[in-house]
Amino acid sequence: MSRVPLAEKMRPKTLDEVIGQTHIVGDDGLLRQIVEKKQPTSLILWGPPGTGKTTLARIVAQELEADFIEISAVVSGKKDVLAVVERAQKNWSDYQAWERATRSDEMQGAGEQQTEPYRRYGEGAAEPATQQLALGGDDQTGSARLSSAPPRGTILFVDEIHRFNKAQQDAFLPHVESGLITLIGATTENPSFEIITPLLSRLRVLVLEPLAKTDIINILKHAVKEEKATKRVNKEALEYLAELSGGDARLALGNLEVALSLADKVTRETVITAAQKRVPGYDRNGDMHYDVISAFIKSLRGSDATAALYYMSRMIQAGEDPKFIARRMVIFASEDIGLAGNGALALAVATFQAVERIGMPEAQYNLFHCAVALARSEKSREIPELMYASLDLAKRFPDSPVPLHIRNAPTKLMGDLGYGKGYKWQADFKPDKGFLPEDVSQ
Repeated sequence: MSRVPLAEKMRPKTLDEVIGQTHIVGDDGLLRQIVEKKQPTSLILWGPPGTGKTTLARIVAQELEADFIEISAVVSGKKDVLAVVERAQKNWSDYQAWERATRSDEMQGAGEQQTEPYRRYGEGAAEPATQQLALGGDDQTGSARLSSAPPRGTILFVDEIHRFNKAQQDAFLPHVESGLITLIGATTENPSFEIITPLLSRLRVLVLEPLAKTDIINILKHAVKEEKATKRVNKEALEYLAELSGGDARLALGNLEVALSLADKVTRETVITAAQKRVPGYDRNGDMHYDVISAFIKSLRGSDATAALYYMSRMIQAGEDPKFIARRMVIFASEDIGLAGNGALALAVATFQAVERIGMPEAQYNLFHCAVALARSEKSREIPELMYASLDLAKRFPDSPVPLHIRNAPTKLMGDLGYGKGYKWQADFKPDKGFLPEDVSQ
């Protein structure tokens, strides 16, 4: 049996256990109001990693006694969304049937009074509530009674919701609007740019801040106490763990877990070793992110399609935003191929549009198609060389007057002053004085 990571063990189960984010979980916070009033509300939780987005979504679902479904936009598609809709429709149908059966029992005076009208599902809220249907054995009326209530509703949690394209996000609209699904999306990106306007207008955006150092220390102290390791970790080590975390509780707990496995007495030096021993993953904001994309671009430039596809596959499997990969190929098409293959830019732009409109995993075909084509294309650095030379020229001569013969002459006065004089609307027209300002041409 696999060991539960410390970060998972320390995940809060109620809002009262949450440390930090008081602006949304405090007495006047929106999440607190949603939970206390039992009012399902579709949300976007926007914040950096390790700030509690998934935890808060699970707590809300548990308190609202809803069927909680988690999906990741990295690996899910429109088909998964439609499957959730089907499940939500069944939940609603089952709940209506339960209500009718309950009312019927009350009218007939049958059965015991139910003191807990809605069953809560698993303590960690990771398991959805399940319906238990019991046919009335001795009940000669033959009516069906539910031994416990089905979930009140369906809450769909979409991690990294910004990865869904427009069509995938569109699929939520009618079901969020009707209330069939309560959508909670988590994102590290600005929702104004990544979530379609019609959907965003139906969601409340809650901003989660990086946890303060004091909050991280309190979380670590609680973890140390739970692990019965209070005497093993000194104050300096806790403070250094908090400093290294950058406001990410999950990272801090992960480093603490490694440190506890390394030494009986955890000091600052132990923490340094622990942080180094953590396996470097593909962090979208870390060194690995930039190293792999650099290797991908250099492989394209070196016309090594196999290497380029390998690095691109690593990015895709690590959950990199496919639009980031496509954007880099659009840049590459002009920067490294340019005039040697004018069709490369059109292909790269079409690939970006395909990723945006079709989404993953289907858009992988377009990404791989484009990468192979760019790797096999002839290369030319003429465009960047011309670009940098021109920018340098403009920087050196920022105020040189435009020659009179190619100036715009929208009025008679300007024409009388010589604006546009002698210019001919012909593609092969070559004025004696050229097109550049005199001081620049010299």
